[in-house]
Amino acid sequence: MATPSGTSLESARADRSFFGHPRGLATLFFTEMWERFSYYGMRAILMFYMVSKVETGGLGFPVSKAGAVYGLYTAMVYLLGLPGGWVADRITGQRRAVLYGGILISLGEFCLVLPSTLTFYIGLVLLMAGTGMLKPNVSTIVGQLYAQGDVRRDSGFSIFYMGINLGALLSPILCGWVGEKVGWRLGFGLAGIGMLAGLIQYVAGWKHLGTAGLKAAEDPSKKPLPLAAIVTVVAVVAAGAFAAGRWFKLEITPELISNALGVLLVVLSVVVFSWLLLGKGWTHEERKRSAAILVLFVTSAVFWSAFEQAGSTLSLFARQSIDRVVLGFQFPASWFQDVEPTFVILFAPAFAWLWLAMAKREPSSPAKFTLGLVLVGLGYVLLLPAVALNAKGTLASPWWLVGTYWLHGLGELALSPVGLSSMTKLAPARLAGFVMGLWFAATAIGNYMAGRMASLYESTSISTLFGIAAVFAFGAALVLALLIKPTVRLMSGVK
Repeated sequence: MATPSGTSLESARADRSFFGHPRGLATLFFTEMWERFSYYGMRAILMFYMVSKVETGGLGFPVSKAGAVYGLYTAMVYLLGLPGGWVADRITGQRRAVLYGGILISLGEFCLVLPSTLTFYIGLVLLMAGTGMLKPNVSTIVGQLYAQGDVRRDSGFSIFYMGINLGALLSPILCGWVGEKVGWRLGFGLAGIGMLAGLIQYVAGWKHLGTAGLKAAEDPSKKPLPLAAIVTVVAVVAAGAFAAGRWFKLEITPELISNALGVLLVVLSVVVFSWLLLGKGWTHEERKRSAAILVLFVTSAVFWSAFEQAGSTLSLFARQSIDRVVLGFQFPASWFQDVEPTFVILFAPAFAWLWLAMAKREPSSPAKFTLGLVLVGLGYVLLLPAVALNAKGTLASPWWLVGTYWLHGLGELALSPVGLSSMTKLAPARLAGFVMGLWFAATAIGNYMAGRMASLYESTSISTLFGIAAVFAFGAALVLALLIKPTVRLMSGVK
């Protein structure tokens, strides 16, 4: 079937030219792929950059400070999805929110290239804001490409999730190699170039989205910002940040800000869910579905608190405790972050096929979440013998860590794309972007907890840290298993 003209949402939905899915899914697939290339490329070297000595091009932060900064950054990129979704719902529409978010991400990466502590923090702020605009809204547009009841939806999100992990696969190899072997800041620059590539692709594929992601009165044929304007804005802000870095010095206390963020996350979650469950203007069905979202929200936060150790404690463990020499060549520790997305890419088609093949026997979303929690917990149990070997002075085989990432990859496929799909089905139509932002707030909480655990890496035994992660995951899985049937009832027909 020919690709749609982009003049209507119905034609975009009816198209099946991208592996049986709408052609617009390909545009969003590659947009998210390049955004994740940028994010995971930067994340692969961020912790190493902060703890490396100044004379080797790093910032020379102690691990406790670096862990606080890491947790603050990785939490905020997801927490800001909440206002990012609101802005899209009320002001820009999801389509333009994705564009503007990509611009901010590019700016942030290029600020990290500059040799200044000030521009380092400016870059992190821009990355937080940009990801908060792009991440929830690109997922919301994916959901809009499928009508309610379209059996392709969960499968489509699994394919979309392959784009996420394809970017995550490529970036540690490239950005990790450049960062560790050539220069940290050049690694950040390569991540910025990736996001620019994603922006160009997104603008080029604008027409395939129909009216998905547009405000009601917006003309789908109207072009977004031209590429020249995007490049100009990036250059001007980057130059301004460089000038500011030459004239001012900025020193903040990340630990204090990180602690304040933890309080903010708890308070914000309580306020938002109180509004959704007790506020005026909601139907009985919307309140029930909001309660289901709360159950998935809490368990998702626990999952990500364990999973997101990849860029912090697991990276430090790989650098210090794993034998990385192969045929006389010591490969960068950041390359381990390639393993999990490789498994996701390999198994994502199988999961997409499985959910379609099971049809009426397909497990509910809470059941899939339970499986994801069990798998991420098992990943840490598998590492305990490697920790014991290391305690005796022996570098552990890399296969221990590969096995952990295999289990984590399967757990991610069981939970994350299903969660994205569930939010598009459970959210009230008038709050689609906001609820998707709320969903990423759960990821923010998980990343915050992961970062705080990383700050304890030098003061707490590794077996204790990994054991805590496993116990929390198993405990959450047990509670959710008991709540599967009540949660399904709250979902009011949404599976």
